[in-house]
Amino acid sequence: MADRIVIDPVTRIEGHAKITVQLDADGRPTEARFHVTEFRGFEKMYEGRPFWEMPAITARVCGICPVSHLTASAKAGDQILAVRVPPAAVKLRRLATWAQVLQSHALSFFHLSSPDLLLGMDSDPARRNIFGLIAENPDLARAGIRLRQFGQRIIAALGGQKIHPAWVVPGGVRHALPVEEREWVRERLPEAKQTTLTAIGLFKGLMEKFRAETEVFGKFPTMHLGLVAADGSWETYDGAMRFCDADGTTVAEVAPARYQEFIAEKAESWSFVKSTYFKPRGPAGVYRVGPLARLNVCDRMGTPLADREFIEFRGLGREATNASFLFHYARLIEILCSVEKIEQHLDDPDLQSAHVRAEAGVNSPEGVGCCEAPRGILFHHYKVTDDGLIRSANLLIATAQNNLAMNRTVTQIAKHYITGRDVPEGILNRLEAGIRAFDPCLSCSTHAAGQMPLHVELVGPDGEVVSSLRRG
Repeated sequence: MADRIVIDPVTRIEGHAKITVQLDADGRPTEARFHVTEFRGFEKMYEGRPFWEMPAITARVCGICPVSHLTASAKAGDQILAVRVPPAAVKLRRLATWAQVLQSHALSFFHLSSPDLLLGMDSDPARRNIFGLIAENPDLARAGIRLRQFGQRIIAALGGQKIHPAWVVPGGVRHALPVEEREWVRERLPEAKQTTLTAIGLFKGLMEKFRAETEVFGKFPTMHLGLVAADGSWETYDGAMRFCDADGTTVAEVAPARYQEFIAEKAESWSFVKSTYFKPRGPAGVYRVGPLARLNVCDRMGTPLADREFIEFRGLGREATNASFLFHYARLIEILCSVEKIEQHLDDPDLQSAHVRAEAGVNSPEGVGCCEAPRGILFHHYKVTDDGLIRSANLLIATAQNNLAMNRTVTQIAKHYITGRDVPEGILNRLEAGIRAFDPCLSCSTHAAGQMPLHVELVGPDGEVVSSLRRG
């Protein structure tokens, strides 16, 4: 008799989803799927709204990375205005994106994933959370919280608030960085850098312990996609979109405005998140985005300490850097690079410039805005009327672009660990941890700290529940 394992909801991610594992008559997995069970319909809601309002509205898509949506939306607006954004505004926007990467990655590593890494995949689920981490290692937990606060404070200093700051606008930004806030950032930089270096050392020290997970948590060849600067270095705000193969060979490097020539989207009947693939290769063109992908496509990070870690990361070999478990390592290197870039640019006089916005009317009927969100490359594509009202909007988010790879990941984990109908809780957690490595953002505004309920059922083909497990 064929059965199904259902994990609903998946815990310690942003949003709500479930995992199903289909078992054959012998209790061995045949297929696993990651289902996003929320529907929000943002793109349809935007129709008829003035494009000037879109950055502030689309920031509400995500409570974790609103700056990314603000930036992509405003960049689409820049194209509709057909203006040259003042250099000072570009620098201020970049500062915000580095702060965004820093705070979001800190949340992912210290709050969501480190309980698995430091307490163990098989540890008691009642304490395998941020509170258990605080009890086990209060200094590390406190440092992680303060690191995230550091990024959030920079965002608040620029935009007036930590979440949904209506500061990035078409044509630039609303105002510069206050001098007193710049000095606060300067004082906190050494602590942020040290916390990140400590976390990197900690993760590298755990790699041998988690060698088995590294081999089966989504380790398979795919393409990778990310932005790169003109010199090939790591980029979050501008540049070209670069696709590379699993061996690091560049397949395409083009302007983000051409994304529809290279990225195709398809709907799945079992999920509200679309799947995307590299269009020239058809559905076989699976690619990944986010920290792992960005470190695979770029030639260097562009800062001293991050470049040192980047060389070590690349030294693991091309096969290793196709392992989704190493998203965690890449995430920490990106935090380090963001801290260094903030430090390098903090004394730029343009950060206090008064000329931070270009004014214009509708000069183009269409605009594509692109930047790197913490979870991967993000596109906002708007078409407008002569009056600037949205005729259509397309938002292509990182979770959709990682969807095919996430489904292959849970399938790989299930086939490796599940050998019968009696599945230990630690194995179910490994399925969830495979998804957490990607750090998907599903509802884009929901995050619950601590333990969430988990209900796992084995269901026969006739719908009868064969066995059931509840957590929480």
